[in-house]
Amino acid sequence: MKISMLTPEREIFNGEVASVKVPGSKGEFQVLKNHAPIVSSLEPGVIKIVTAQGEYSYFDEESGQIKTAQDAGKALQFKISGGFVEVLNNQISLLVQGVKEKID
Repeated sequence: MKISMLTPEREIFNGEVASVKVPGSKGEFQVLKNHAPIVSSLEPGVIKIVTAQGEYSYFDEESGQIKTAQDAGKALQFKISGGFVEVLNNQISLLVQGVKEKID
């Protein structure tokens, strides 16, 4: 699956993922390959991404730069203050606010 996580300021993550958990307005839910189409608002909480085979890029808070990696199975977590998620044809779009930090 391909995911793109954006804030009004910048792209936070872009690349191939095996799964993603998001804090939906009706509770946390996980998106896996071939998930049904969905659009949902997001509550404050943590987005949990597990990377898949292939390259991905992410915004590194410490350096203030976009970095790339290819580690399949790496778990990344991002604290958010809210946003929206759209899933369609194995494409996931996350529009989020208040990304505080990346937790490895």
